[in-house]
Amino acid sequence: MMHKFSNCRECRALLVDDYQSGELVCSHCGIVAREAPADTGPAPFSLDGTASKNIRASGPNTYAQHDMGLATTIGEGSFDYNGKPLDRTVRAQMKGIRRWQQRVRVSGAKDRRVSAALVSITDACNALDLRKNVLETASILYRRMNNRMDLRGKSTTGVTAAVIYMACKQCDVVRSISEIVGRICPPKEVRSKTRLASKYYRMMVMETGSPRSMPMPMTKYISKISNISETDVRAERLALLLADRTQNETILSGRDPHGIAAAYLFMACILLGHDNMQRDIAEAAGVTEVTARNRCKEIFAAYDIALTLKPTAR
Repeated sequence: MMHKFSNCRECRALLVDDYQSGELVCSHCGIVAREAPADTGPAPFSLDGTASKNIRASGPNTYAQHDMGLATTIGEGSFDYNGKPLDRTVRAQMKGIRRWQQRVRVSGAKDRRVSAALVSITDACNALDLRKNVLETASILYRRMNNRMDLRGKSTTGVTAAVIYMACKQCDVVRSISEIVGRICPPKEVRSKTRLASKYYRMMVMETGSPRSMPMPMTKYISKISNISETDVRAERLALLLADRTQNETILSGRDPHGIAAAYLFMACILLGHDNMQRDIAEAAGVTEVTARNRCKEIFAAYDIALTLKPTAR
């Protein structure tokens, strides 16, 4: 591929930049004006026609990596730049270089602890399908917590769940701390690790002085449970309307919002005559059927709910 570039000093003809040979040649007399010029612009070729977007630059900086994404990593492979296979001696040398590069990047005990924790946070966020802003926020919170507290001897799983839970609250993402722990540890350890993560969360709030986040609106819980249980859209809309008309401090105080959201969805299904089973809604909310029924009784006891249906036009 060739591009016209400037003028020749000898014959004043146009110079052509030949990217394949890396030379700047004259289009008339053929003189080589410059050999192997440094190309600092975008890539001149592309398979999908987006050559102007292929800027030669490194990846974005991220708090989710120990070195903020600035260090260069030696990749693994058995072939050189020209595609020729490397012999056994060179492969052994490259393996040793990669090992020493990793040791230099993470030298001290504190650096190793931070690197392992950030890898755990990244894996947990990927398992939970969380957005990148949640991952970055959790990484920043861990770095802040590591600077103000001594995390030696503390459970990596508990600390990871605590920072991800706080990041979800700051980013308006509905995730319970038990749900986070359930994705990053075996089922037998969920209960103990949940208590430990809750302890670390309270400790992090007190030690780091993190501002108390506002409670998550009930609409997010209802939408989340409705999507998981595949509830009809009309029932979800009615549940959102019921939550908007009947919310008060008496119903919400000291109660799990997942149970209240499940109660609103179950009430909406009953009022519309849908055959959604209470077990499915309670399982999607992570509560028992007894809890959902008790929340329904409390809402019905506090309010007189009447449903007016509009006649359909024929």
